[in-house]
Amino acid sequence: MTTRPAPTAHITPHTQLIPAINAWRIFLNDQGNSIHTIKAFTADLSLLAAYLPPDRTLGSITTIDLNNFLQWMQKGRGIPCSPKTLARRTTSLKAFFRWLHEHGVLLVNPAEAVIQKSVISPLPTVLTPDEAAAILEAAAKRRNAKNPDTRYYSLAALLLSTGIKKSEALNLTLNHIDLDSPHGPILFVRYPNPQHRYKERKIPLPNDWVEAYREYKSQYNLSDRLFPWSPRRLEYLLEDLSEQAGLDKHLSFEMCRWTCALNDLRAGIEAEKIRQKLGISKIQWREVSQKLKQLAAKVDDEPIST
Repeated sequence: MTTRPAPTAHITPHTQLIPAINAWRIFLNDQGNSIHTIKAFTADLSLLAAYLPPDRTLGSITTIDLNNFLQWMQKGRGIPCSPKTLARRTTSLKAFFRWLHEHGVLLVNPAEAVIQKSVISPLPTVLTPDEAAAILEAAAKRRNAKNPDTRYYSLAALLLSTGIKKSEALNLTLNHIDLDSPHGPILFVRYPNPQHRYKERKIPLPNDWVEAYREYKSQYNLSDRLFPWSPRRLEYLLEDLSEQAGLDKHLSFEMCRWTCALNDLRAGIEAEKIRQKLGISKIQWREVSQKLKQLAAKVDDEPIST
């Protein structure tokens, strides 16, 4: 079996930007980054390539060049650049030149001295423990009503315990649930696209959800999809629970996901395990972990390390 050479094998300080960016794209893909991350990072570097003279080589790019490029992005390009976009483009520059430096292509990293102005978007809305309990109580009432509807509990309890995204919930089939796993019932989040294999994961399922799942499967005679309804219909189910629980907040897939992550953090679960449970990259985790710290600080007196 032949081994593909390292992406930097044919790159030197005399290489121009475009070939180096193409090699970096291969590296990011091999590292399991999402297609969206790869597109964003390489697009940012392509802007740098368009800004600099076409004959500029990697070894001739200086910190002044990079600072001038970022200044041009803000004030000289004529296209609005939000603080968040500028922060991401700075991250792209730093990641690219750090990669070149760490692999021995450049002796000096010109992006190291570039000032990173981090911008974190507003904190997400989460449920307090009492609110989450009220949601599950409302769902349980639907489950145990005279005309029972187990969809509410099956959906809400699954989201709050696993933290899966809306798109992942919509794609679940009965085959994704293994009640006979040696380590206990699990949810297997799968992705058909090989590009997203790094997001695949196994998440333990609580016993009370398994019991409700059996009722739900029988009540709706499920045979393939776990939630065979439109995204909007499922959103309405969550909104119904908010109203029934008497909450001002509008329960959503995203709110359940963040609430699950915060509960895991406050329960002392290791940061890396939370990241893997959420199915996000280490790059994405940087911002997510900062937000979780801030959310936890609102609840706990003692800071929680992530």
